[in-house]
Amino acid sequence: MEESSHLPRALEQVDYSSEEVKKMAEEMKNDRNSKSSRDGRRSPRASRNAPVEKQVEDNEFEERIIEIRRVTKVVAGGKNLSFRVVAVVGNRDGKVGLGIGSAREVPTAIRKAVLEAKKNVTEVAVRNETVPHETIGRQDSAKIMLKPAGPGTGIIANSPVRAVVELAGVKNILTKSLGSSNTLNMARAALNGLVSLRSPQDFAKLRDVPLKAVFHGVNEEEGQ
Repeated sequence: MEESSHLPRALEQVDYSSEEVKKMAEEMKNDRNSKSSRDGRRSPRASRNAPVEKQVEDNEFEERIIEIRRVTKVVAGGKNLSFRVVAVVGNRDGKVGLGIGSAREVPTAIRKAVLEAKKNVTEVAVRNETVPHETIGRQDSAKIMLKPAGPGTGIIANSPVRAVVELAGVKNILTKSLGSSNTLNMARAALNGLVSLRSPQDFAKLRDVPLKAVFHGVNEEEGQ
């Protein structure tokens, strides 16, 4: 129990026994060793022991990893290898956030991504387990259409979009990707779409009219 309080729950989603993760870790280890021998000094191990940032403890949020990828940066001395992680957190009740973390080791990158996602948590308008109206979220060349759906429909979406809308609390929705299939951009586009949603109360306040006028029209309300 003591150990789990210091690690994000998202770490449990990573299959460290998979050949892909093993291969990436081995390549990074060999690269650090070769670079260390060229420089004539030990390779630093700061990513394991150094405090990255103060850990945010909040059991309210569920965590989900939607992407882990290796990033190579070419520098004068050779190549710097690291991992980039994209994480989504949410309370399944109208709060959701997305974060990105980079580090030379997967667990550290996951911790950074989860911490960043919790800092970026925002409230979105979810009504009756779906979205109140149709909208399109955009991020660079990615476009995600979000449409309300009735009970029992479920979440019709690809993996990154599903993670965002599900952790926001949506249980019934129709979505469609209209642009790029980049995982990060699709997740951001879905989040931007959710943020752009407005409830009937928001529309009434924006137009400075009674709530009934939003549903029945201003003219009908005035006639009564």
